[in-house]
Amino acid sequence: MFAQFALHERLLKAVAELNFVEPTPVQAAAIPPALEGKDLRVIAQTGSGKTAAFVLPLLNRLLGDGNSQQRVSIRALILLPTRELAQQTLKEVERFAQFTFLKAGLVTGGEDFKVQAAMMRKIDILIGTPGRLIEHANAGNLPLNEVEVLVFDEADRMLDMGFAEDAQRLAEACGPHQTLLFSATTGGNGLREMVAKVLKAPQHLMLNSVSQLNEGTRQQIITADHNHHKEQLVDWLLANETYDKAIVFTNTRVQADRLYGKLVAAGVKAFVLHGEKDQKDRKLAIERLRQGAVKVLVATDVAARGLDVDGLDLVINFDMPRSGDEYVHRIGRTGRAGGEGLAISLICHGDWNLMSSIERYLKQRFERRTVKELKGSYQGPKNLKASGKAAGSKKKKTDKDAKKAAPKRKSGPRPAGKPSALVSEDGLAPLKRKKPAAE
Repeated sequence: MFAQFALHERLLKAVAELNFVEPTPVQAAAIPPALEGKDLRVIAQTGSGKTAAFVLPLLNRLLGDGNSQQRVSIRALILLPTRELAQQTLKEVERFAQFTFLKAGLVTGGEDFKVQAAMMRKIDILIGTPGRLIEHANAGNLPLNEVEVLVFDEADRMLDMGFAEDAQRLAEACGPHQTLLFSATTGGNGLREMVAKVLKAPQHLMLNSVSQLNEGTRQQIITADHNHHKEQLVDWLLANETYDKAIVFTNTRVQADRLYGKLVAAGVKAFVLHGEKDQKDRKLAIERLRQGAVKVLVATDVAARGLDVDGLDLVINFDMPRSGDEYVHRIGRTGRAGGEGLAISLICHGDWNLMSSIERYLKQRFERRTVKELKGSYQGPKNLKASGKAAGSKKKKTDKDAKKAAPKRKSGPRPAGKPSALVSEDGLAPLKRKKPAAE
């Protein structure tokens, strides 16, 4: 029960109004130390309820000051990697703060700069993306000296997108504060460096290691002969699987556009989302998916994070993601908050070893599946190493092969009419033959 936490009565009222009864594991683990003012480093899967795990303690701290109502300054900063995630977080903050006087505002790219600058003078909680916030900082619009709580959400993705320096600069601009850092994965060296710089004596919480992620999601692979075969499989899956909404992931914008065109031509209600789409298109794609006007979103990894759509229960990896972390983020779109989902990866000959590496990273084995109507000739490697990767088929060298590989050395004088190659004095480096002077 949320009543077990030492939360302000207005927050408990909001929690009851929203029908939150039992806290999720990440909420139960993170809220108590966050309420005590400790810095936290939390690893938790997307869709685990982590937003409430930092929003509730943040609001509680701001409400705890009896003079807070008279103060007008930015007292909390929440940094997120994408506009979509920032928009969703603003909605969550407003829901939990509905019975308080606290006001939150959103600053992301694609909106009016002057309007944002004016809005920031009237809010307590600022939610935004690092790039746009740095623009405001450079323009002198961003007073952060009274910030008491700083939150990094999806910190691993923030670093992947190149926001490390911006995020650190914003952290340094804040006054003395508590820092809460959340990510879906452990991340690499870059994230470890960031943790060391922005957190002070943090408490580390790991909720659901990657091997336990998305227990409500079935994970399957289907082998394919080539990209055209993959396109046929996508058509079949979208026509035959039972789903409310689906995302098909590709690794390139070109492939996303091509697949989208084929689906639309086949009468599928689809939309495409990738890095070259402007903010208006991205908003439109997500809204149409939410409203049900579109059932299928074809996307690159730009949409893999910060996308929270009810009823999203099918993910198809047309291309295998390039890392285990990206795989986790992709399938994190489905099977959220206890729901069931299905993630299917299409595997060609060149995808097998990458898929095998991701299985080892997750410490699990994907379910092998065959579509009888579209069974191809490639069914996986004939021989496997102990690691699960394809075993190379190296032929034994024969005497004939050895003779071919050996350098040919000729002795004795060359036949007349065949000029010998010029070599340096040591007999090793060939010299370029001088061209005769033009007549």
